[in-house]
Order: sequence, then C-alpha cells, then structure tokens
Amino acid sequence: MSNPKEAIKENSMIIQKEMLGNLFTELSTAKENGKKVVYTFVPGNLTELILALDMLPVYPEINALQSGMRKKSGSYIKDAEKMGFSEDVCTYVKCDIGMMLSGNIGPTGEKLPDPDLLLLSYTGCFTFLKWFENLERLYPGVEIAMLHTPYQEDGTITQDQVNYMVKQLKEDVIPKMEKVAGKKLDYDRLSKMLENSAKAEDLWVKVLQTAKNRPSPIDSYFAGVYYMGPLFTAFRGSEKAVEYYQELYNEVTERLKQGLLPVTPEGEMKEERFRLVVEGPPNWTNFREFWKIFYDMGAVIVASTYTKVGGVYDQGFRHEPDKPLESLAKYCMGCYTNLNLPQRVDLLEYYIKEYKADGFLINSIKSCNSFSAGQLLMMREIEQRCGVPVGFIESDLVDPRYFSYANIKNRLESYFQMLGQRKVIMAQEEAQV
Repeated sequence: MSNPKEAIKENSMIIQKEMLGNLFTELSTAKENGKKVVYTFVPGNLTELILALDMLPVYPEINALQSGMRKKSGSYIKDAEKMGFSEDVCTYVKCDIGMMLSGNIGPTGEKLPDPDLLLLSYTGCFTFLKWFENLERLYPGVEIAMLHTPYQEDGTITQDQVNYMVKQLKEDVIPKMEKVAGKKLDYDRLSKMLENSAKAEDLWVKVLQTAKNRPSPIDSYFAGVYYMGPLFTAFRGSEKAVEYYQELYNEVTERLKQGLLPVTPEGEMKEERFRLVVEGPPNWTNFREFWKIFYDMGAVIVASTYTKVGGVYDQGFRHEPDKPLESLAKYCMGCYTNLNLPQRVDLLEYYIKEYKADGFLINSIKSCNSFSAGQLLMMREIEQRCGVPVGFIESDLVDPRYFSYANIKNRLESYFQMLGQRKVIMAQEEAQV
C-alpha cells in the first residue's frame, strides 16, 4: 500500500469538525463550569432530553471508534483483555474500558469528565446492558437511569409499547435526569428541540435520497458516517444541527446539478462503475484503506444499514414536537438494531430496488452480534428476491488484529470482477433484444 495522502475534506466536514471540537472543549471544562455529564449510547439516544436539561452527552462507542481511527484502540483492547475480558467481547466495550483505564483522554487530547449520570435507553443490543454494568464498577455511586425499549418482535410498534415507555420516562428516567441536572424539565424547550430535530431529519433524508441519481453525488456508507454524526450524537435538537444539514444539503445538491461523483479522502471519484448496498458497520482501524479499495474500483455505496443505526428516518419517522414523550418512545423502538430480521431484509430489498444497486455486500463484524446475527440468511433472501450478486467480507469494529487488508482486498476484487462480468453479459443481452 502506498502512503495515504492528506485527506481532502468537504466544507460540511470542516463545519462538523468545529462543532465536535467545541463540544470536547466544553466537556474538558464541564466540572469547573458546573455542567453535568451524561454517558449514553447512540441507538435510541435521548439527546434532546439531555440538552433540554443543559447537560452534556458522552457516547462511549463514539470514543471507541475515534480511538480506532487514531490507531489507539489496539493497546486499549489488550489492556481490557489483561483485566479478564474475553476475545469474544464487543471490541467497542474493551476499547472503551481500556481508554478509561488509561486516563480517558478524548480525541482532542483533553480528558473526558467522569459521568454524573449513566443513561441507557436500551435499543436492540444486549451488550449495552453489560457495558453499563462495567461502567458502574468504574464509577461507583454514579446515578443510573435505564429506559427499557421493547423489541419489535412482530414488526410493529403498538400503543401499549408506547405507553409502557412513556410511563418509564415520566416516572423514572426524567425524574433521575432532573435530580442530576438540578432543575425541572422545560417541556416547551423540549418541544422546540424536537422541532429542530424534525427539520434536521428532513434534510438528512433529502441528502440520502440524492444517491438514487446516477451517478450518485454521495457515498452513503463511508462518507455517510460523517454525515450522520450530528444527528445521531450530541447535536440533534440543536439549531447547529439544522444549520449543518442545510449546508450539507446545499453542498450535495450543487454536486448533483454538476453531475459530480462522491468526494473521497483523495479527491473526487471519476467514475461510478458499481452501485452497492452495504449491511454492517465499517472497520474503523483501517477506515481509509478500506474505503480506498472501493473508490479505486469505482464502487459507490448508494445505501447502507449502518447509517440507520441512530434512526431509520427515510422510512418516514420524524420527532413530533406536540407529542414529545411519545415521539421519543417511537424513536427508540424504530432504530435499525431494534428491527426484527424480516424488517431488516425488507429494508435491504427496498434499498436495492429503489436505489438501483448492482450488488449487495455484507461486512460482518466479528464482535458485533447485534449486526452479525442472521446475516447469512439475509444474503440468501436478498439473492432470491433481488437477483443481484451478493458478497461477504469479515472484519471488526476497532480491533486491528481482525482486519486483514490483503484478504479483504482479494475478496472485494473478486466480487467486483463478478459484478463487471455480469454487467457485460446484461449489456450483451440488452443489445440482442
């Protein structure tokens, strides 16, 4: 592999970097400024509630993936394994624990503050429960609030389930948050934040749907992980998030008008040879090398399930200002990891057909059961329903020991070769007709 060039960044990415930098600076001074800190997770997060109470969120899995991108996760994982964590445990957990044991230094080089509240809005990933048990041991005496989210076993959200969650919010979660914050929740302020959330969600969906065009002006997987950041983490509900997504949408529509392809770390793609739908999270320790394999082959990801981990907004959900608690409940239940297997397959089929994909690819994550369970069944179903070539590669979230560049590159090159041959055959058959 050649040495990577300095990454080329779009304007929206620069804006987002500034937003994140300001957040981490605010976190580094939180204790001296009297700000309360909430540790929580991305899927089914209650960011609007946190911000409405003037608290600051920290997302352990975001810390882990950033550690992976900064090449620090390997040593953190080994530190956790020395403590007794199994090799089979989610590497996000081990990286996060190792990072905390090493001083809990964030991506800006500043120490992250200890939590005042552990807020778990459990959404489809059982590991989160065990993760929080370990965080409780690391921070004894910290306040804990848990919102239990019913699994969409039958593929629907019932009124009883919504009522069950609203009851938890009213009677347990919000009172604990108010206790830590030292103030009562202002419901008018919360509603205003949910209004901002809906505006940002509208813009986010418009951005995603530009990939229906040929060529697509965006990559919905690799670039998509940057695009989804403000909405899925610390900024949903804020005016900053709306401003960011308006800027992103303006940027993408301008690219669309000019017929431009996605921007990669090495510049703009020159050719769209293959359109793919991808299932599963990316690998973070070798993110740029992983992405480069795709754009070197002219492969654009037009839709992905990972960019729905914090909400499947393109299927119609929006936060509702006039029904704040009911809206938060439905949001938690509608995240991708809370969908059952038939729902996930239906969603993938929709993406392949709606976005006119040439193929379907799974990146199976060794230590993430929440995504990896059922993926072989997904492959068979998609192959039968859509008739597109399917591919399967394996890596891990943040453990560099489970990313084999040569193996993944060989598999992908074989897969792209198969896609290319199929396109030639289809073109010949069309010419004969």
